[in-house]
Amino acid sequence: MATTSSASEVAVKEEGSCQYDKQTLVAVLQFLRKHNLKGTESLLKEEAKVSEDDLKTEEDKKTEVSQALAAVYKSDDDPSLFEDLYQDLKTFIDSCLDVHKVELATILYPVFVHMYLELVFNGHQWNASQFYSRFWQDQDEHRHEDLARLTSVRQKEHMVGSDNQLLESFKTSKFILRMSRDSYTHLKRHLQEKRLSPLLTIVQDHLFIDVFDGVPRTQQQIQASGGGLIGEVDRDANKAKVLFGLLREPDVQIALDDEEEGGDGDEKPKKKKSKKDPLLMKKSKNDPNAPAPTRIPLPELKDQDHKDKALAFREAKKRAKLDHNHLPSICFYTFVNAFHGVTCVDISDDSSLLVAGFSDGNLRVWSLTPQKLREMKAADDLEIIDKEADDVMERIFDDRTASDFKTLSGHKGPVYSASISPDRAYLLSASEDGTVRLWSLQIWTNLVCYKGHNFPVWDVRFSPHGYYFVSASHDRTARVWATDHHQPIRIFAGHLSDVDCCCFHPNSNYVATGSSDNSVRLWDMLNGSCVRVMTGHKSAVHCLQFSPDGRFLASGGADSQVLIWDLGTGTMVAQLSAHTNTVYDLCFSREGTMLASGGLDDSIRVWDMQKIMAEQDTEADPSVPSNITINDSPSLLLGSYFTKSTSVLGLHFTRRNLLLASGPFEAPS
Repeated sequence: MATTSSASEVAVKEEGSCQYDKQTLVAVLQFLRKHNLKGTESLLKEEAKVSEDDLKTEEDKKTEVSQALAAVYKSDDDPSLFEDLYQDLKTFIDSCLDVHKVELATILYPVFVHMYLELVFNGHQWNASQFYSRFWQDQDEHRHEDLARLTSVRQKEHMVGSDNQLLESFKTSKFILRMSRDSYTHLKRHLQEKRLSPLLTIVQDHLFIDVFDGVPRTQQQIQASGGGLIGEVDRDANKAKVLFGLLREPDVQIALDDEEEGGDGDEKPKKKKSKKDPLLMKKSKNDPNAPAPTRIPLPELKDQDHKDKALAFREAKKRAKLDHNHLPSICFYTFVNAFHGVTCVDISDDSSLLVAGFSDGNLRVWSLTPQKLREMKAADDLEIIDKEADDVMERIFDDRTASDFKTLSGHKGPVYSASISPDRAYLLSASEDGTVRLWSLQIWTNLVCYKGHNFPVWDVRFSPHGYYFVSASHDRTARVWATDHHQPIRIFAGHLSDVDCCCFHPNSNYVATGSSDNSVRLWDMLNGSCVRVMTGHKSAVHCLQFSPDGRFLASGGADSQVLIWDLGTGTMVAQLSAHTNTVYDLCFSREGTMLASGGLDDSIRVWDMQKIMAEQDTEADPSVPSNITINDSPSLLLGSYFTKSTSVLGLHFTRRNLLLASGPFEAPS
């Protein structure tokens, strides 16, 4: 690992040097162009292989943007008519039958935004202000925060060099709406008969209306699928097949426990059929929805991995069965007097380690078992150890270094996420300083610093198979890395705002991301393509979790909602509403019958996934939006458990289905 780190530093220096040389060349070429030295300029361009785009200055780029906006928003329409046109559209929608009204009302928000921008671009600031003041409160409540940011755009110049995410999204993308053919026909007839050309132009230029055959959608169906920064999802976005099945587990030799070997004496114990775990049985069979084991290269299992899997199997046989009559026990680890503030929590898969990140840039790792944390012996001491001994993994550690916790320092900003590797040998951390660090949990030091993101990294997660990990950042991308590569091997770009959270699928072939653009996306590791786009959240998405069988994805966010998605179709199957503040973590029970959620409302909620799966309508055609039913029954909530002013930042089901939770205590003010 140390070699990888030094290679990384050299590569970064070389890359920086190349970047510096290119900037110098561009500056020289711009100087030659300014003084009309065309012959020298063309020779240097050809030899240095510099493109015309590289020579564009910031002013040139702003001019291009301004020209593009002029082509879209330049208008000679009377600005005083805009209020009347919008009011006419509202009156028409209110006069329609209820069955069409709820669908047609979805057009009001994008039309309102584009009318406001058109007024601003054409220099009608007073009319724009009056228009905004009159109609902004008519928009859906979850849009008010975005609209508040829109008010900062008051002049044409603000539209050219703005970093306003809402403005950028509306400038570069069409707002997507889904509408039944009957509702669309009503709208089109009204706009053509009244000859409302400004409205018709906005609808044609800035909106993409996905018309479907079937009955119009209900208010619940529209509310469930709306909320995205640029509307809903294009029907073609979710057509790709997703191989959500689990990979076949390798055969592992499992030694019997003493209690399973039978009693003393000469009598042979009677063979007793062990109760099979349904999830383990599924993993051991060939799943028709599973990807090929060689679809992406996965690390080979080491001897220690085989031992861990055997131990996990034995633990699973003692697992508590959970259902609506048997709810999980909860063990809560509370951080008190955390001076520098706890920012994130993670618990290892075998429930033996807990790590917390702090706002001062440090990480602390605790042992949750009686066994203390030890460091590896010095190199000279390791040389005299018998490497063929059965207990070699025990001998390499120095008992004199044993302690209840270890502190890791290196980040220059708050640590926003931490993830322990499946084999408990490594730890990943992501920070405000824009880096991801890999730490050794054997020598307790930093091995590699991955520099790829240009802005704060909000989340980082190991693959269930180790080796790969994914990071999510303020730069609107998620990146997949391998521990032995200092550069990302995949970059997932498509979100319109910060990527706030990320998660690997149980088969490691897919990555899910949640964003401040209120959408959830699923990406294919094989080719980097986006295979699912899911909208329904009304605010930023902060946590994601796949079900153990790989079929479902749960997401939670700042809108206090927990949504369940079917990866086979990309549709929402359940909407879970009970939290009163941001949902920060989710965790499925080991066999997937329950889902636990926790967040800033100082509570843990337990939901009935078994009932959601049983009541799911699998025969409905997902291509017709009005056929989709969403389960939002209050009976899905099985239990609510409140803490004493402690936010829930981490949730984890042990292999025996004990629910572990953790968070910082904040004294009531």
